[in-house]
Amino acid sequence: MDECYVLGIDTSNYTTSVCVLDGSGAVRFDGRLLLDVKRGERGLRQSEALFQHVRHLPELAEEMARKGVDLKKTAAVAASVRPRPAPDSYMPVFLAGEGLGRSLAAGLQVPFYAVSHQEGHLAAAEADVGDVPAASFLAAHVSGGTTDILRVERKPGGYRIDTLGQSMDLHAGQLIDRVGVALGLPFPAGPALERLAQSLAGGDSGGIALPVFVRGCSISFSGPQTRALRWIADGASPAQVAMAVQRCVARALEKALLHALAEHEERHILMVGGVASNAWIRHRLTHRLSHPAVGAVLHWAGPEYSRDNARGVARLGLAAFREELNSV
Repeated sequence: MDECYVLGIDTSNYTTSVCVLDGSGAVRFDGRLLLDVKRGERGLRQSEALFQHVRHLPELAEEMARKGVDLKKTAAVAASVRPRPAPDSYMPVFLAGEGLGRSLAAGLQVPFYAVSHQEGHLAAAEADVGDVPAASFLAAHVSGGTTDILRVERKPGGYRIDTLGQSMDLHAGQLIDRVGVALGLPFPAGPALERLAQSLAGGDSGGIALPVFVRGCSISFSGPQTRALRWIADGASPAQVAMAVQRCVARALEKALLHALAEHEERHILMVGGVASNAWIRHRLTHRLSHPAVGAVLHWAGPEYSRDNARGVARLGLAAFREELNSV
């Protein structure tokens, strides 16, 4: 089985991703192309993003061929077809990956497995750092399109996910991107905002603070955005505003996760999503939540597999394919 391939495709809001795993789970190809957002813009319309995915997917297929990946060895294809594993979860951008995936599977006469973008994030993180050593665990999926606190249970071929809380308005990544663009940073603004905050000597936000609104495991970031934009309009230091944004996101996640820990017996927390690649936020949450008084164990994928990718999608496809083989 090691000589066969499983192809994974993910077409999210801002990244076109393709990954190929062999039968042992080893990565044979991992390609990603960021969607182009014009300077000063705060995102893309779904139609624009879908159009860019349609252009990017052939480029990634050609790159696979140049690197010697023989798709005739493909035993299964998987693609993310929705944001979350829920019947009413829908976003047009995922039609690009689903359409190509279904077409390839039909042409090659191999199984096609539909998964969610969120499940792909969880699987990619576990592929990177090792499976969380528990049958069930907590997770935080924090990005430009999601701010979810989750309880996750393993099931054959994937996960069963219960949403404990989510954003009440803006997502954490949206707060970072909107404030970052207002500061003149490129979109998506996460990496540039993190570098700007790092330029601040001692990490002191100089009295600039943003409010934190958390109800149970759900978070509101609209108030912090309003306050941050006001600080910028009043001429506050960009580096201090950037640090205040990081601090606000970390404090909000800490409060929401503390509530989840108080309500549930799980102590392992898997952190996924683009915002989880921020080093300052990672350090702050690890320091606060792994304290003996709290007793949580945080699991962080490397930045490469915190951000959008297709490795988790391919891993879920491989798990489903193995499950199908074993049931015959």
